[in-house]
Amino acid sequence: MSLSRREFLQMLAIAGMSGIHLSGCESGSSTQKQPGGVKPNAASSNLYDIPVFGNVSVMHYTDCHAQLLPVYFREPSINLGIADMRGRPPHLVGEHFLEYYGIKPGSREAHAFTYLNFEEAARTFGKVGGFAHLSTLVKQMRAQRPGSLLLDGGDTWQGSATSLWTNAQDMVDAQLLLGVDVMTAHWEMTYGAERVLEILENDLKDKVDFVAQNVVDRDWGDPIFKPYVIREINGVPTAIIGQAFPYTPIANPGYMIPDWSFGIRDERMQQMVDQARGEGAQVVIVLSHNGMDVDIKMASQVSGIDAIMGGHTHDAIPQPVVISNSGGKTLVTNAGSNSKFLGVLDLDVKNGKVRDYRYHLLPVFSNLLEADADMSAHIESVRAPYKEKLEEELAVTDSLLYRRGNFNGTFDQLICDAMIEEMGAEIAFSPGFRWGTSLLPGQPITFEDLMTQTALTYPSTTLNNMTGERIKVILEDIADNIYNKDPYYQQGGDMVRVGGLRYAIDPTAGIGNRISDMELNGKPIDPDKEYVVAGWANVNEPLDTRPIWDVVASYLRNQKTVNVTELNTPKLKNVAGNPGLAKSFQQ
Repeated sequence: MSLSRREFLQMLAIAGMSGIHLSGCESGSSTQKQPGGVKPNAASSNLYDIPVFGNVSVMHYTDCHAQLLPVYFREPSINLGIADMRGRPPHLVGEHFLEYYGIKPGSREAHAFTYLNFEEAARTFGKVGGFAHLSTLVKQMRAQRPGSLLLDGGDTWQGSATSLWTNAQDMVDAQLLLGVDVMTAHWEMTYGAERVLEILENDLKDKVDFVAQNVVDRDWGDPIFKPYVIREINGVPTAIIGQAFPYTPIANPGYMIPDWSFGIRDERMQQMVDQARGEGAQVVIVLSHNGMDVDIKMASQVSGIDAIMGGHTHDAIPQPVVISNSGGKTLVTNAGSNSKFLGVLDLDVKNGKVRDYRYHLLPVFSNLLEADADMSAHIESVRAPYKEKLEEELAVTDSLLYRRGNFNGTFDQLICDAMIEEMGAEIAFSPGFRWGTSLLPGQPITFEDLMTQTALTYPSTTLNNMTGERIKVILEDIADNIYNKDPYYQQGGDMVRVGGLRYAIDPTAGIGNRISDMELNGKPIDPDKEYVVAGWANVNEPLDTRPIWDVVASYLRNQKTVNVTELNTPKLKNVAGNPGLAKSFQQ
């Protein structure tokens, strides 16, 4: 894909200051033959034909959320950036995204990277991802790039029915088949410390390096995992430093990992970079699950990192953001989610330094890549015991169902509606999770589809009385996690999804002043009145109540057909012209 004139000039300016050649930002043309495993398709003959470059190659995928099969996945139409994050990747959506990167509207790439014309484009270009198809692409890239490493950015063991029911074993075995070399983590921790350590000792030992420099013992500060590993790639010592999600005990149940302390830990990261360099590393890559805004700030604070290959926020960014720091320049990338993309970073290393690079974020179109036979057999075998349950048709959707964006998606709305109906609530809160696949109008909603939205190890529902004032405090706190001007105070995820309640939000305001105009059934919320509020995924203590999938499944069986067309999204204030808001949504 070509760059916009603005982006090209930006790259030239950065190159002039840094001395680094940035021709890697251009996809270029290729004269190589189409690699084996690619299905014949004239319209996409060049998509996976990537010229080999340099002498160090690293592949990267992240946030697959246990999706072994191809899926539909709609990218966000709202991903607002504020302060200096406004208008900077990843806070670009729709037409703004295409203009920034010079991507042709209506193209296969436009479908991969944006929500535009999603239903029509999905039917035209087909499903994305799937580990069997990803495996084929990884093998192709490896055949072209001997010695290359495959990095897994985390959120791999969670997000499906089979991952939950097998206690993550289906995904661990899939990682081994895929040939993962190094991984870090986030949702992996929600299986509990004991299970994580069991997998590392019994399954991944001597096969996959699990790295996380920022996870230490809560009492003594001793490292729990290896902070980094140094691997030789074609004779070039390359360090991969792990950065697990820093807010895991806050965003997820801390009682599952009671003895482990997380955090960003810039000072320790700098120590690890310097230590790896001192041990001879000529290339230093951080495998991160910070989220892209946090990675960009870290890149400006810590020197000596050549590239941060990031995850957590599910942002698919076609080209690295180049960040200046006291030691030079750092590339910051993010490789999307749901096994939908494979990032390929090629580095030219000479005299102990990175001199040039090429980067490609390859969409995994399942109708363009043959399914790998071994991975297909694995997927079929792990699904076989649960096939009948997975394929149960709960209802049919007459509307597009999705979850991705700062506020309610249609699948989130369905979950909130189900809680209100089934649990007798006035208001429903559903977590602002970014994982969850999409369904096209006319598709059946199977139990498996429901589990792609709800499969986690703490699924219990809650029903509480809350005052209007308490509700506002909760909304304000979550809003600050998303829209704090300092990325280091953002704890990931999107705004809580709401049912019943309506409100306005000003993302540009300060803490405690973003939420206003709260209403229920057309009447202002009374700060002193109590309201019945349903929720799920409580992180404070283990509960033995009805799991969320039972609630929603019961609702769907009774509905038989669902049609979610009106979203309960807040009124947005002071965001006019923000390129993180689709043009069609500008107010």
